[in-house]
Amino acid sequence: MPLLEIRNLSKVFPPSESIFASRQKSLQPAVDDVSLDMHAGETLGLVGESGSGKSTLGRLILRLIEPTTGSISFNGRDLLAAGRGDLRRLRRDMQIIFQDPFSSLDPRMRVEGLIAEPLIIHRGNRTRGVTKSKVAELLRAVGLDSSALHRYPHEFSGGQRQRIVIARALALRPKFIVCDEPVSALDVSVGAQIVNLLAQLQRDFGLTYLFISHSMPIVRYLSTRIAVMHRGKILELNSTDQITENRQHRYTKALLSATPEIETQSP
Repeated sequence: MPLLEIRNLSKVFPPSESIFASRQKSLQPAVDDVSLDMHAGETLGLVGESGSGKSTLGRLILRLIEPTTGSISFNGRDLLAAGRGDLRRLRRDMQIIFQDPFSSLDPRMRVEGLIAEPLIIHRGNRTRGVTKSKVAELLRAVGLDSSALHRYPHEFSGGQRQRIVIARALALRPKFIVCDEPVSALDVSVGAQIVNLLAQLQRDFGLTYLFISHSMPIVRYLSTRIAVMHRGKILELNSTDQITENRQHRYTKALLSATPEIETQSP
């Protein structure tokens, strides 16, 4: 059984109130009749240019925004029928890593509090010694040491902040993570380090990723399968080898030739 099942999912945002906006353009679906399955342990790369609907689809899956039509099933549960309590429990298994590590962390909180917060909210873990030990373990998993515990986000580089964001996402041991362009705000070499880290964490923690990116080379490196998205629709969905070696759509061909390779390590 798939871990995630999406059927005929669409999202149409309300028309803009601007008098200069075209009504026809504003009613164009951001996500248009998307259906796909994801299985435990795989990485589905979702690739397309800016404005193609990738991030909207990721947020719909997590119910950070509500769909206009369609259905989402996670681990056999109807996600759209889940009430507040059920949704809160389901979200222990579903996390997101956002694009911008600079705005993803509360600048007023120390790293220990940032990573401990999900444990306290969802598991009621209020024993300071246990919580601190858990946070230190998560920091080690993402390549940081315990000296980071008492520092603030502004004291870290962009790549280090993204490692902290990843540690926070891992705190509840989720099954599924939406990686929403997690390296696009970083320079190429640092981004490659984060991609390699995500690949290692997937092996260590048995994670399932929806990896969203505009960069086909990054998606090709990390993904089991690739879905190519354009104007809210999935144009192609196939294994990574099939997409890269036998792509059918000219838009896919353009994506493959548009961006340079990244320096990554073999799994």
